[in-house]
Amino acid sequence: MSSLSNKIIVYLDRTPDFQKDVLLQDDGDGVVYIKEWNVDEAQPTEEQLNALESQADDLETANQVISNRKKEYPSIEECVHAILDDDL
Repeated sequence: MSSLSNKIIVYLDRTPDFQKDVLLQDDGDGVVYIKEWNVDEAQPTEEQLNALESQADDLETANQVISNRKKEYPSIEECVHAILDDDL
């Protein structure tokens, strides 16, 4: 099941600032909802967001793949440092 944030990213076709543009809240019961919607696009309904479940799942999978790859390879900074240290 996709997170609400990923459904919103798919809905907007971009990542909003989740600190000021779209505020999500969980009141401790495990149900996350949109507390504030401060973007130009109309706030989606729950049905609209649920219709994006498959695309949001794909986004989560892609993000996990990227995260795993970052763990497997050195960062750009580490590569540059190695190149400079080895006079390559």
